[in-house]
Amino acid sequence: MSFKQILQTIHTRASVSSMLLSLLALSALFSGNVTASNTEVAVASNLTATTSACPSWLNESFRRLHSTEDVNVCKAFAGKPLLIVNTASHCGFTYQFSGLEALHQRYKAKGLTVIGFASNDFRQEAKSEAKAATICYENYGVTFMMMSPISVRGNNAHPVFKKLAAQTQAPSWNFTKFLVSSDGTKITRFDSSTAPDSPQMISAIEALL
Repeated sequence: MSFKQILQTIHTRASVSSMLLSLLALSALFSGNVTASNTEVAVASNLTATTSACPSWLNESFRRLHSTEDVNVCKAFAGKPLLIVNTASHCGFTYQFSGLEALHQRYKAKGLTVIGFASNDFRQEAKSEAKAATICYENYGVTFMMMSPISVRGNNAHPVFKKLAAQTQAPSWNFTKFLVSSDGTKITRFDSSTAPDSPQMISAIEALL
């Protein structure tokens, strides 16, 4: 074999090796893309599952009372029955904080979530969130979730309370209670005068657990 033929052979073999290396690199890159795609599909499936477990009208974020922390109801409580209450610090029914806390302690392990929404719609909320927080957290020992003041009735009502009103009736006073099933399809309203530990409320709560 001539020297020229030897050089051509070496060049040909180098080209083949280069091609093989390129193919291997492309194969690895493609495999990585497939893995990433599968991961994205899995994440999307998990997000869909979470969303489907919580009604869209509850997919809202609220700021906690006297805090900068925001809480998304669906992310925090998806799949759980909710007891939603509009509260006020200087109302004749403010003592019901104690009864609501008792419900929270009694049923939280079984899935019930109590959420209080401070509101000044009836002109009986404290003048500051700090004072409202002192009344519910310190005076009444509240440990369930309390949200910063919002409107709960009329044109300015928060969309969650508009939905509650559309399905039942808007709050007519402070401490109106709305018991919502875990899938959001069943809403039972209890007026202010219905005590948290009343037989009606206990029966309705236990039926959802």
